[in-house]
Order: sequence, then structure tokens, then C-alpha cells
Amino acid sequence: MKLIDVSVPLDARLPTYPGNTPFSLEPVKRIAGGDSSNVSTLHMSAHTGTHVDAPRHFFDDGPGTEALPLDMLIGRTRVIEVASRTGVSAEDLSGVDLSADVRLLIKTRNSFLWSVPDFQRDYVGVTESGANHLVAHGVKVVGVDYLSVEQFKKAGAPAHHVLLGAGTIVIEGLDLRDVDPGVYDMYCLPLRVVGSDGAPARVVLRMS
Repeated sequence: MKLIDVSVPLDARLPTYPGNTPFSLEPVKRIAGGDSSNVSTLHMSAHTGTHVDAPRHFFDDGPGTEALPLDMLIGRTRVIEVASRTGVSAEDLSGVDLSADVRLLIKTRNSFLWSVPDFQRDYVGVTESGANHLVAHGVKVVGVDYLSVEQFKKAGAPAHHVLLGAGTIVIEGLDLRDVDPGVYDMYCLPLRVVGSDGAPARVVLRMS
């Protein structure tokens, strides 16, 4: 069984979305310093690296990550590749038959941005028309290959509002460099953080 880990490593070289807490690993106890064990403290945003957005991210009365249905985060998933260098629009998605898909991962040029430690503002996000297209075609889980499904600083955050408002789960921060378009089994398990607007996740794919 071949598993493809599409989670990004959590380390000091990981890009951070502007305004979010950068990842750091702080030593609390160290054997080398005379302690009985090694213990560390993690500092990071709930939206660090590969993570899942909960509706609470944009809706105060929306459920947190602990309430996300795991049966939607595990199962048959389609990976598509979109060539747009600006935003994934309804036009970009119009040629994709989504009739059998409730989970969709969108591979773009973003995946190759992970080799750059500085945050790249010109990443490819999903436009409002693209988000509406996905919801209209019954997609319940959308994954993207950089730190936000939204185009950078898009006024009103329409993609988030459309997707999360429709109950669509958003997975952000995937590394799809080594993934070819096709159908896979996906296993995405966000941390069970009660009341959180997002949570880090480990995501792996298996050829279906």
C-alpha cells in the first residue's frame, strides 16, 4: 500500500500567513541539560501549515473543528490540476465532471511555492465564482495547495464565506507536488480542538 503524505513539515522554514503566529518549537526540558526527559512547547496558529478550516473561522455561531464530520474527511477524493496563475474560477472548473465527487483537491503552481520559506502573496486562490461552482456541483470538501483558499487579502473573503457558509469543509496548506491528477482515497484527521476556528491536520492519499 503506497501512501502519499501531502502534509507540509512543521518547522521554522514553514511560510506563515501574514498576521498569524509563526511555528516554533520551544524546549522546556532537555536530557542534555540534566532533565529526565525531553519536553517541548509548540507555538503556532490554528491555521499553520496543513490545516482544516471550521465554519467558526468566518461565522461566530458556526461549529468548531471538533464538530467536523470525519466521514467527510476520509474517502474517495479527486485531484485536479488547474493551470491558472491568478485564481481558480468557474470557467477553470467548467470542464471537470464533478458529478461523482464530493471531495476535491485542487493542484496549482502553488505546490512549488513550498520550497520558498517566505510567504508568497501571488499564490493562486479560489475566486467567488469558483467557490459558487463547487458548491453548486455538490462538492463538500475542497483542498488547496497553499495557506489559504482565498486570493490574498480579497475584500470580503468571498470564497471562505461561500464555501464555509454552505457547510463545505476547507483543507488548506496541502503539498501536491508529487501527486498526479486522478482518484485517491484520502485520510485527513484534524486535531480535535474544541471551539477552534481551525486545526492542524495530517493528510495522506492512497491510490484508489
